[in-house]
Amino acid sequence: MGPMAVTRDGRLARLSSVLGVTLLLGLAMGWALAAQRGPSLPVSSTSWTTSAGARGGAEGRWAVVDQSVGDTVSDRDRQTPTVLAVRRVLPSVVSVSVFRRERMRARSFLELFGPSRDRLVSGLGSGFAIDDQGTILTNDHVVQNADSVIVVDGMGRTYDASVVGRDELTDLAVLRIPPGRVPAAPLGRSSDLMVGEPAIAIGNPYGSFLANSEATVTRGVISGVDRDIRATGQREVLYADMVQTDASINPGNSGGPLVNIRGDVVGVNSSIFSSSGGSQGLGFAIPIDRALRVAGELRDFGRIRRPWVGADVATIPSDSFVSVATVRRIAPASPASSAGLAEGDLILTLDGKPVRGALDWQIGLLDAGVNGRIDVELLRDGDRMALSMEIEELPSEGAERVEALRGLRLVSVTPGIAVERDLAVDAGAMIVEVDGALARRTGMRENDVIVGINRREVRTAEEARDLLLGAAERGWVELFISRQGSTLVTSFPIRR
Repeated sequence: MGPMAVTRDGRLARLSSVLGVTLLLGLAMGWALAAQRGPSLPVSSTSWTTSAGARGGAEGRWAVVDQSVGDTVSDRDRQTPTVLAVRRVLPSVVSVSVFRRERMRARSFLELFGPSRDRLVSGLGSGFAIDDQGTILTNDHVVQNADSVIVVDGMGRTYDASVVGRDELTDLAVLRIPPGRVPAAPLGRSSDLMVGEPAIAIGNPYGSFLANSEATVTRGVISGVDRDIRATGQREVLYADMVQTDASINPGNSGGPLVNIRGDVVGVNSSIFSSSGGSQGLGFAIPIDRALRVAGELRDFGRIRRPWVGADVATIPSDSFVSVATVRRIAPASPASSAGLAEGDLILTLDGKPVRGALDWQIGLLDAGVNGRIDVELLRDGDRMALSMEIEELPSEGAERVEALRGLRLVSVTPGIAVERDLAVDAGAMIVEVDGALARRTGMRENDVIVGINRREVRTAEEARDLLLGAAERGWVELFISRQGSTLVTSFPIRR
């Protein structure tokens, strides 16, 4: 028994040695294969012991990935194109806080005879610097009716801002703060935007509810270009050729920049379409090309000089279910008349861009600007023609204002103004400004044309002024007014 036991133990020892060598070779090959595949993720010493039921009756140790794995990614790898684009623009973005005084409605009969009760109402928006001289671009609806405006930069510094100019039609306004405080934003162009390219909206949404003054960022794409939308409410706004984006634009973002992936400003965030008032992926921005031209007009003139060529263009449906623009009237001695444009012409393009109706015609003139030239392609009797014409300022804008009564200003109607305002008469005194109280008392409106006073014909604003002053001595006046093709008569007491 003894020798047999020794022999068996020796065999077992030799077998154990072979198995050990085999195990070591297997581990070495595994390490070699792992090295060829690359470095593995670091594994922490933390282990979880599973229940026998979860592991089929066996106990095991789960390797947990160490949370420090992110530290292996360098800061350079985290600096995406979006991060770099935002860094270029963010120092130029500001918050715009406005304050308005509003008359509070009387809550009882006795309050009607007490002292007036006003309340201070605040609002906010965003803006950005377009030069280093303190010129800030924002939306008109942000600063409309503001009694005071305060600009806050990303560092939390505040500046009293003055309104250099504002334009309701294009929904743009220019503010002024001390120079050298906010750097100019890098300005791009909107004429070559591509649908689908990245877009970044920057602004300070809900800024009055947050302690932070720095702007925030949302990211999306350019969803569409040349988008025409209808303005809602009482404001007359020209939302045409807008840039559409799905980058979230929320209340407070208005006036902030829309930026491309290079970090260049390509639009001014202006409006959102939403049933809830918040972003639903449908936002619009004013193209930066138009915004800068309008800003230049507001900075240089304090107003927008309205372009005019002397052609009244209307939208009509066509057989192909696509609207077209046709010329209804031509003002004599106007740029359109001199260029050869005629009534009945169908406008096809303006400066190469398709014209689908009167709105496209209007926005084409606006983008070209006063004292510019515009190329027109048209269809006349089946033949395509090309014309070029100069752009002048609206005749009514450049016409001399005559103050006929306190709160009543008139201009003399000319053939150009008759076409511009689509008037039914070519002479008279057109109302360009009437005080609210006077309008309620007399029924007069802007664009009304006074054609007679106390049964005497009126052909100029000066004639209307003289007849009104004469009527004031008698204390009563009777006006004959042309309004939208009809003649109305109104009478009211009058005094100097």
